[in-house]
Amino acid sequence: MKIRSILATAVAVAVTTPAVMLSVTPAFADTKPAAQTPAKPTVKELEKAAAEAEKAYDEAVAAEKTAYEAVEAAISDTAPLTVAAKAARKAADEAATAKATADQAVTVAQAARDALTEDKDASDEDKAAAETALADAKTAAATAATAATRAEAESKAATKLADDAKAEAYKALSKAQDATKEALAAKTAADAALERAKQEEEENPGGGACVDEPGLTTVVKGFPSTVTAGTVTTFSVRVANGTEKDMEKVLTYASVHATDKSGAKDIAKYLKLKWSTTQSPTWQALDGDLYIDAIGALKPGEQADIKLRLDVDAKTPAGQGLTFIAGDYFNKDGSCGLTPDAAVNEFDIEAAAGKPAPKPTPKPSTSTSAPAAGSGVTPQGSGSSVPVNTTSGTLAATGSSDATTQLALASGAAVALGAGAMFLVRRRGAGADA
Repeated sequence: MKIRSILATAVAVAVTTPAVMLSVTPAFADTKPAAQTPAKPTVKELEKAAAEAEKAYDEAVAAEKTAYEAVEAAISDTAPLTVAAKAARKAADEAATAKATADQAVTVAQAARDALTEDKDASDEDKAAAETALADAKTAAATAATAATRAEAESKAATKLADDAKAEAYKALSKAQDATKEALAAKTAADAALERAKQEEEENPGGGACVDEPGLTTVVKGFPSTVTAGTVTTFSVRVANGTEKDMEKVLTYASVHATDKSGAKDIAKYLKLKWSTTQSPTWQALDGDLYIDAIGALKPGEQADIKLRLDVDAKTPAGQGLTFIAGDYFNKDGSCGLTPDAAVNEFDIEAAAGKPAPKPTPKPSTSTSAPAAGSGVTPQGSGSSVPVNTTSGTLAATGSSDATTQLALASGAAVALGAGAMFLVRRRGAGADA
């Protein structure tokens, strides 16, 4: 699922009107209005939406807690239906024992009657008494059989009631957990939209915010669907200018996010992304803003490749994760743009089997072809992987809250949402000093 689709859905939950939803997330919305673009919401409106989303999330968390307590009560040995089921089972077992005893009495009475029948010396009175005893035993056995059948049916019914109650409690808990995830998604998106609006208002008080640029693309190559703890994975990203305009400074945003199998624990600290280029072959860690300032300028039709490496610590538990990669450009005249669709690669994480092998330190491969003069890039579509120039200079601080790194840990989808929200908030402020 695309991050923009998740965010568009989440904002729709958090903000009550389609107009707000479409205007706060233009980079992630799947569709545009057929007629006219709705007015952009104010910071005050977004603050209200964020507050409502937070309230809804708090209520969802409380409801999930109540549902969990209901499950605990339903599965308890002291639950009324469980107690009733145990009593019915005990009664059924006792009825079955009584039936077995009655059946045995019939067998004994039958044997006594048969013995007297064959005994020529037996009196008629003894034979008659034996017949009566057998009849009484059969009657008692029939009554015991009926009671046992009824008790067994009642036991099954009582057990079913108890089991159904437990199943309903679990079902209600599952719905509550889903509701919490949805509320978290809505809250995350609403917070991201508000943060983005505040940053744009601060950085561009007169307007002129960065626009979506479909012609600026990021394509990831060679990323696997599964990684294992204690290993290193190398892949690459191709950034291309498919427009007819110059992009004077192109930046690449790259981040990695992960949770354990439950989706409740953030394990991203065990995963590290590094980058290198032919011009700068030493592996380098991402800067604090998660941007790679290694491309420089891209003319119309040009593209450039960056090598990336994902180091997975040997202590990493099994789980799932994703990488989130996008591109921005900034020009001296103040114009800027960003990829509307980031490259999102979901992957499974496998725990190390036994003692992990020593982690290798791969060397980035180098191109045997001579780098192109100038920017070190080639026209898009040439089919060759080219080196890129690493430019000097630093990025301005984004001003984003540290809390954004802890968002959306409830599930794989929520992890993606958290990545998208952080990406949305942080990249808008990057390049302010470009």
